Amino acid sequence: MITTKELTKQEAFLTYLLRLADDRLILGQRNSEWCGHGPQLEEDLALANISLDMIGHATALYEYAAEIEDKGHDEDYFAFFRDDRNFTNLQLCELPKGDFGFTIARHFLFSAFSYFQYERLKNAKDEQFAGMVNKHLKEIKYHLRHTREWVLRLGDGTEESHQRIQESFDELWMYTGELFYMDEVDEWMIKEGLGVDSSTFKEDWKGLVENTLTEATLTVPDWDQFMMSGSRKGIHTEHLGHLLAQMQFLRRSYPDAEWK
Repeated sequence: MITTKELTKQEAFLTYLLRLADDRLILGQRNSEWCGHGPQLEEDLALANISLDMIGHATALYEYAAEIEDKGHDEDYFAFFRDDRNFTNLQLCELPKGDFGFTIARHFLFSAFSYFQYERLKNAKDEQFAGMVNKHLKEIKYHLRHTREWVLRLGDGTEESHQRIQESFDELWMYTGELFYMDEVDEWMIKEGLGVDSSTFKEDWKGLVENTLTEATLTVPDWDQFMMSGSRKGIHTEHLGHLLAQMQFLRRSYPDAEWK
């Protein structure tokens, strides 16, 4: 994990790719917990497909990170052989799946951010990275549309669905500040034309979130409340360790196993 300001372009790019990948792997893993437990068959399949999209995005990013690192690692190494302090995913992504409203609220917030982020990253000055972003952006648009429709449906639905998703947004709100955290890694990437300044689309993201919640007859939580931080430096909730223990157990138990 890079913590010093004395960065090389290679180190900054590697860290940036891992942050993007870790977010998607961990959130994809969380959403996959709904497989077989969705509120209806169609949504069960939709969440499973979204999870596969997220894990697929992470895999591609890890593969490129391994290429940039050039130490003989592969995507499995980054996913299965790092400990929690070496993961840099947002705390938002690692929280337990909660109820259906919680899952929808979280993925809506993340997809809205990813949409604005990837719309700008698609012009990155690296052909392979930009191509990857453009491919993933198509699926992110679907994730955003799907979760936004569910926010409207639950918020403006029954008294119980309204209450549950309102409570979900209230609980998640303190984790949204990290979406816009930037440090020397981001500065390096922006300077090289490979990253994006998230402050340039923060108001767009807030506008989309506020408009959606208002349309769903929900109350927008206080933007000025306390916000969690530290995940980009490896500081996480206790939930990440439990998730990784389950996700990594088989691969670590049989590190040399191969699919036949």
